[in-house]
Amino acid sequence: MTRINLGILQTNHDKSVAVGDAFPDDAHRFRDLFDELPTRYRYQVYMTIGGVVPTDVNEQDAYLITGSPLSVMDDLHFKPALFDFIRRADAAGKPLIGCCFGHQAIAAALGGKLEHVGWNIGIETAQITKQQDWMNDDGPLPLYVYHEDQVTELPAGCEIYKSSNACRVAGFVKGNHILTTQSHPEITEPFMRCVLDAERDTMDQDQWDTIQSSINQDQKGAVFAQWMDRFIQGNLA
Repeated sequence: MTRINLGILQTNHDKSVAVGDAFPDDAHRFRDLFDELPTRYRYQVYMTIGGVVPTDVNEQDAYLITGSPLSVMDDLHFKPALFDFIRRADAAGKPLIGCCFGHQAIAAALGGKLEHVGWNIGIETAQITKQQDWMNDDGPLPLYVYHEDQVTELPAGCEIYKSSNACRVAGFVKGNHILTTQSHPEITEPFMRCVLDAERDTMDQDQWDTIQSSINQDQKGAVFAQWMDRFIQGNLA
């Protein structure tokens, strides 16, 4: 079976004992997610947080930019190289997926705007506002979210495909080559609970109770992985 070459641009490197030492890194969480699919993928991880991005957009068949606790709005040392890669991938029509930080980075690199809106944490079910060819009939998907910043103005040529009360631009597309989501399909319940436990002291009791109630429901990261798979294969057909 022919494998699809997926480049994963990792924008986080958690060195904490409580979380970083207890769970695989962001790139491996996405690998675990894609490895559950019938499609076979071969992975190349680019440590973008260290300034590494693909020299040539054709090094891989498709790319994915991970999440990160960092803010795209900050003056990050690796941001110029990442933004340059995003613009090159867009110009080449290369399949590109962005999740959370990646979603925001793609928006900012292509001329959109971000704002600090406030924390949105837990499991969120965004409504599908524009059906896409790579979706199936599962409908709105409950997915983990953990973010403070949001995309508030889309780049030219992009359109929202899902939205929620807490996050208007919960996901957008551009043509048939860019797909983003503000959510975290790669996060598992044990990882989410570990992160929350590590951050417990930063939350008041009402916020904590609301989050705990939210994450008791099932999330559908595996279904979103199917959507990403169809999106990538549709571009390579």
